[in-house]
Amino acid sequence: MAMNREQKQEQIEWLKDKFANSRIVVVTHNTGLTVSQMTTLRNELRENGAGFKVVKNTLAKIASKDTDYEGLNDLFSGPVGIAYSEDAVAAAKITQNFAKDNKALVILGGSLGAKKLAASDVETLSKLPSLDELRGKLVGLIQAPATKVAGVLQAPAGQLARVTGAYAAKGE
Repeated sequence: MAMNREQKQEQIEWLKDKFANSRIVVVTHNTGLTVSQMTTLRNELRENGAGFKVVKNTLAKIASKDTDYEGLNDLFSGPVGIAYSEDAVAAAKITQNFAKDNKALVILGGSLGAKKLAASDVETLSKLPSLDELRGKLVGLIQAPATKVAGVLQAPAGQLARVTGAYAAKGE
């Protein structure tokens, strides 16, 4: 399906926006993915604050010009899709996990801001905890000391009562 000039310009603007507002972009080849597999991937990404879009290579190259993602231009060849997210881990984690089960999705590489990533770097990044997982751990760490402090503060009073009770029992 051919795009007219206006549609191409809209696509370029959309891509520029994604490049400007994403912390990570993962570039994939998606030859052979069925519509239902693509829908599953998109839904999983969307649920985690990320997205996926099949892109026209020439438009992606134009949109990435003068952005942190200009280094990805050599990956824009063939049937390309990009996964993107504001969370530096979400897009990498989901696409990597999806690619394990669906050999039709091949991760070519990506970029974490201006830092270009090889496919192996995307895999390594996918093993890190996501922003939500880190937040959960942080809340747990913050709450844990509070319960420990409460226990420590209560312990001396309990010990004092036991010591006093022991002396009282001796005196009888």
